[in-house]
Amino acid sequence: MSNDRNWREKERSLSEVIRKYPDVSPFVIIKTDVQRRGVLYTEKALAAVDPDIHLTKLRSDYSNKEDLTPVSLTMRDGTSINVGDEGSGDAHSDRDPYQVDVVDGKIVLVDEGNVIEEVSYWEKPDYYEKVTSRGTPMWHVVSPRPQRLCIHPHQQCDFWKTPGYGCKFCTMSAVYHAGNKPELLNTQDIVETVAEALKEPGRNVNIFLTGGTLRGGENFLDEELDCYIDILAGITRLFGGKRFPSQLISTAFSREQLRRLHDSTGLASYTADLEVLNKSLFEWICPGKAATIGYEEWKNRLYEAVEIFGRGNVDTGIVAGVELAQPNGFQTEEEALESTLSEADEISSHGVGVVGCVWKVHPGSIFRKQTSPSLEYYVRLARGLDQIRRKYNLSIDMDNYRRCGNHPDTDLSRI
Repeated sequence: MSNDRNWREKERSLSEVIRKYPDVSPFVIIKTDVQRRGVLYTEKALAAVDPDIHLTKLRSDYSNKEDLTPVSLTMRDGTSINVGDEGSGDAHSDRDPYQVDVVDGKIVLVDEGNVIEEVSYWEKPDYYEKVTSRGTPMWHVVSPRPQRLCIHPHQQCDFWKTPGYGCKFCTMSAVYHAGNKPELLNTQDIVETVAEALKEPGRNVNIFLTGGTLRGGENFLDEELDCYIDILAGITRLFGGKRFPSQLISTAFSREQLRRLHDSTGLASYTADLEVLNKSLFEWICPGKAATIGYEEWKNRLYEAVEIFGRGNVDTGIVAGVELAQPNGFQTEEEALESTLSEADEISSHGVGVVGCVWKVHPGSIFRKQTSPSLEYYVRLARGLDQIRRKYNLSIDMDNYRRCGNHPDTDLSRI
């Protein structure tokens, strides 16, 4: 249930936003609102799930899901809707969620009794029910999106081990402690699972890695770097030692660490998420990142990454909307939009793409009592980020609608 029971009276509706922004695909606008509000499945919708075909189980850094609800949805044009990996239909939201129902034999999104759009459930890949040579279920090791393999090697974050250091929007630690996941995955299991997944023709276009921060090692973050290099080197051998379509989201590595990462593996693109584009809000929302690296140094490391990986191959992600969290966030959506897009423009001028995921308030986070922005805010922000990338001629190939599907703004790169 919404933190504000009267939210519909205070915001433009889905149909009003679609009419106001005809230059933005209605599929992208619907996706944005569904990701913002989440979904609940009716009995008819659950009866349409076939566990032999559809993806229902998922284990990743933010997930430990084994129920029979679908993991996520796809719309008619191929747009992915990442409704949330937490299980049970992800009913938790600061707005009342959409319903997934069956009407006239079709699986559809419904809001206040009105059919919004037809959807389908993500399908399970061939490797999913197999096990590695160590006996590990492969679905524990690599999680899929419709066209991407996702690897989450370390499923806890060291920042959460220091009181007051965890990012305030994040649920990684809560999900880890609520389940029975290992803190670190086995490299052999990962490489074997990827090798098996690659046998399915036409399924995958990208391999993606991310996880929580590992602060240890001779130098700060060397432990995290070594973990990724070990895994990526094994996967690189599957591609004959060549660069392959891939993306890593990590903590912001130093120039020397980035050089090692690039030269030791076939990794194609690099991302280090700032989370929020404002120095003071970064320090409030991401205290561990601020205390150990800092906002300006994080940006400098992104710029150094461009020198190594090349323009269009380096991104930073933001949790779009978290800049309006209270009491320290922006007081109005107009102010937040102007500031965020101005900073995104400055960062992009250095060859770094800025992408946004939709912030949804989760019960396991410090920000569990916050309220997310309006749908119109997200549409304007997505449109602005897309326009900035076009202005600087920045490719978004490794984070686009096929290879990721989580960012409304990168969906707009299709047009």
